[in-house]
Amino acid sequence: MALPPSTANWHWKNKNVTQWGRNWLTEELTDLSVKGDKEGEELTITRISEFEGDVELGQRKSKLITIYDCKVNLEWTGKTSDGSEVTGRLDIPEVSHEITLDKSSDYQYFWSITSGSSAAADALVTMAKTRVPPLLEEIFNRLPAALIETHGKDLKVSAEPSRSGTPTPAPSTSASTAAAETSVSSSGAPKPPVKNETKKVSVNSATVTVDASFMAAADDLFNLLTDEKRIPAWTRAAAQSAAKPDTVYSLFGGGVTGKYISLDAPSKIVQTWALQSPTWPSGHIGTLTTTLKQSSDSTKITLSLAGVPLGMEDEIKRNLEGYYIHGLKSIGLGSVL
Repeated sequence: MALPPSTANWHWKNKNVTQWGRNWLTEELTDLSVKGDKEGEELTITRISEFEGDVELGQRKSKLITIYDCKVNLEWTGKTSDGSEVTGRLDIPEVSHEITLDKSSDYQYFWSITSGSSAAADALVTMAKTRVPPLLEEIFNRLPAALIETHGKDLKVSAEPSRSGTPTPAPSTSASTAAAETSVSSSGAPKPPVKNETKKVSVNSATVTVDASFMAAADDLFNLLTDEKRIPAWTRAAAQSAAKPDTVYSLFGGGVTGKYISLDAPSKIVQTWALQSPTWPSGHIGTLTTTLKQSSDSTKITLSLAGVPLGMEDEIKRNLEGYYIHGLKSIGLGSVL
């Protein structure tokens, strides 16, 4: 007899997909190109020359966990403003879950020229040091989701793939729809429809706050956070948002849901907030207050989530930093230290 999903998914499973990881990064990184401000100046990643490390997907207690730590060395070709051809290497000693999702440290990039240095070649590398990393990190940010989407079904007996600390797809509505339909009793008499009500739960909670400053106007950031057409640029997933008080919204493909309470453009957004994850108590709702304070050359965003269940503070802080703050950084918004 097969184990029920709740039991089968509780035990630890692990799948090594290192070759898939190398192939995925090769496909995503090859032909990545940037152009400089000077006419003719361009640099292109040509291939992965070295790849060391492991890429794995683990599953325990019904949660999928991305496990990867890789060294990636790239080769590039470029053309300088004076028309010279240049070749070189870009060594990235660590591409890992800890950096991408846990934000334990920053990525490191080591550039070198293999075809001989010159003033024009040095200028090309200087330009690339500024413009290539944001593009690389946008790709690295998509690796965990791609890993789960491709291999999660091989580890989970049933149910949608998820990972601890990561917004997951919204649950299917089929069960609630079925419960609401009229059923028939054993005597043949119809039963009244079952009315589904969301039960409010009371949990001990705390407030988690994160902030960052961006070289962007407050009104532009406000629109990025609320405009249904612009939200997917930084969440990399479908969104629902009418951006009006008392309307529902959905982010990260249904991983985060809630309702707008008030919107004071371009300085403040107040909304209810719930994470569709096994670690978030069913029926529990938090309140996310987003403030935007613009100065002469930047705007500071502060995300303050009240109602975080005790014990989940670190997980939710990683979510807010990784999916909101780093998500905005991934689309090229310059951050201010």
